[in-house]
Amino acid sequence: MELNDYQRQRLEKAALLRQKGIDPYPPRFTERTHSIAQVLTAFDTLKKDDHAVPPLVGTEVSVGGRIYTWRDKKVIFADLIEDGTKIQLYFKDNNLEGGKESLDLLRQTVDLGDIIGVVGKPFVTKTGEKSLEVHRWKMLTKTINTMPDKYHGLTDKELRYRQRYADLIANLEVRDVFVKRSRIVSAMRHFMDSKGFMEVETPTLQPIYGGAAARPFTTHYNALDQTFYLRIADELYLKRLLVGGYSKVYEICKDFRNEGIDVRHNPEFTMMECYQAFADYNDIMALVEEMIPYIAQEVLGTLQISTRGHEVDLTPPWRRLRLRDALIEYAELDYEAFPEQADLYREVTARGVEVAPDTVWPKLVDEAMKVFVVPKLIQPTFLYDYPQKLSPLAKRKPGQAETAERFQPFIAGLECGNAFSELNDPMDQRERFLDQGRNQEAGDDEAMQMDDDFINALMYGMPPTGGLGIGIDRLTMMLLDQPAIRDVILFPQMRNIVS
Repeated sequence: MELNDYQRQRLEKAALLRQKGIDPYPPRFTERTHSIAQVLTAFDTLKKDDHAVPPLVGTEVSVGGRIYTWRDKKVIFADLIEDGTKIQLYFKDNNLEGGKESLDLLRQTVDLGDIIGVVGKPFVTKTGEKSLEVHRWKMLTKTINTMPDKYHGLTDKELRYRQRYADLIANLEVRDVFVKRSRIVSAMRHFMDSKGFMEVETPTLQPIYGGAAARPFTTHYNALDQTFYLRIADELYLKRLLVGGYSKVYEICKDFRNEGIDVRHNPEFTMMECYQAFADYNDIMALVEEMIPYIAQEVLGTLQISTRGHEVDLTPPWRRLRLRDALIEYAELDYEAFPEQADLYREVTARGVEVAPDTVWPKLVDEAMKVFVVPKLIQPTFLYDYPQKLSPLAKRKPGQAETAERFQPFIAGLECGNAFSELNDPMDQRERFLDQGRNQEAGDDEAMQMDDDFINALMYGMPPTGGLGIGIDRLTMMLLDQPAIRDVILFPQMRNIVS
């Protein structure tokens, strides 16, 4: 293992501790009495140079954390950080058990980034800094790698993704993104629970992939000697549960799509899907219109947010716009006037959309929507009533056989979900699967497979149902104003470094 000079120096310091009978990696720190955050809350009534900290009057406290900054003069000041919270440490030989020898050992063996435990008395300095007068200290973890620069952190974007652990140490604002992401998921779960939905788990490995237009990851199940797929969506299994008699179900889980990586796409991502019996896409619109503002209020404390260069107001009601009307408005394109693939291809490419000549008709509509409509949807907007050919799992709109009851919410030009009045006619569903097969033969490698078991389930009867999928990653991007999906995923996939 090749080591640099700094790593070798730190290993030598670990060896010095061992020579003195000190384990640089002890198994526990039993002296710890408080978190740093708990100690800081006790400073509210403390005055400058006052050592009495209710309710810690007359007592020492013990905390652990990572050395974040270090200022060594006649005495040593250091910032200790734990779980994103900092406290200043004050080391002076007169206060330390072991006196000068203890202070010298501190200087000889402790570096930025080391994890230590300290015992001492809280006080406020003359400059008003909440601090801990250290009486005893203990090495808990001697670090070998140097900590990223405390002011600039990791600046190499790719290195930040590859070494997220170092990114989180150095960049407290990055850490805050993932704290808020966790709170977004918690708020969503609380909202769904409060609406009477039951959280469930469905298979990640599936014998037939479905529920979305995507290429799957493929694996081999040795015990069954059978090809399986990582799920691309939860949809078809959740609908089976409605056939089984549950009326409101949801799942928050990982889905996997074997697709490219860009600022909005990652092959592994997190979805919340829910299905409600005796509801339609209008009911689900109302659910989304209530849920996202609820999450924003819980996590951010406001419905007015700055995101993706725009000021956005999440306050309901949200705008509702038919997809056909949107394309007519923003692209002067009426797809219903061009029912043949060749004609629609001519119109779409004439307007500057770059697509392959064999692109199927539904994909042409989708690409035109992405180019001309989506960037214009800044304030929260429901785009609804999609072509049936673009929505193989959605119910047809009564009296409009070529239109499906489907909608997608868009905020700041970002798609945040997908929803339908769910198709529950088994024969219609079977024909649409067959139509997907024809699309696949025509070159659409994201077309859905025939799922005979799902058809069989529908033949037992699924009630009228409204369904929804919300991308947790994109919702987090939007709410926290993050530029790329990898900025809200702790450990995104990266290409191997070629040596």
